[in-house]
Amino acid sequence: MPAQASISRRQLLKGSPRPAEFGPRPPGVTVASLGECTRCGDCVSACPEGILGLADEGVILLPDRGECTFCGSCAEVCEASVFETDVRMSHSFAISNDCLVLAGITCMSCRDACPEVAISMQPRIGGPFLPVLHQSACTGCGACVAPCPADAIHAVRKEPADA
Repeated sequence: MPAQASISRRQLLKGSPRPAEFGPRPPGVTVASLGECTRCGDCVSACPEGILGLADEGVILLPDRGECTFCGSCAEVCEASVFETDVRMSHSFAISNDCLVLAGITCMSCRDACPEVAISMQPRIGGPFLPVLHQSACTGCGACVAPCPADAIHAVRKEPADA
């Protein structure tokens, strides 16, 4: 039987379950290095934030559980060559049209949660401020994902698919 894509409780209650288009990976993990993953789970156990999981393709980042602090614990315990020395993320985030602001509801939870100040609020006449995510400042830590009450923030690939 094929594995079923899991959906969040928020997606279920909204009636719009959709699988993630791109599965974010921990810092330093590329498409190429992911092939080395043995799925032993050592990195998952070592993560103090509890935001790593295992999928068919290997280790994945689960930003809906919290933010990555780039502590390096996952890389330290990995005996395979999964984590490279470049600790940048292979993704950033984007805010979708599911954002509550587009429905006229004032919300700044993503901006307030972002440790890099990568999300600013753009004033507009006749409605709540619009969140603007600055890709150049986004580290991909995922701090903005879990606090979003509309599940409107999703990972987007920064690297080519074969990197």
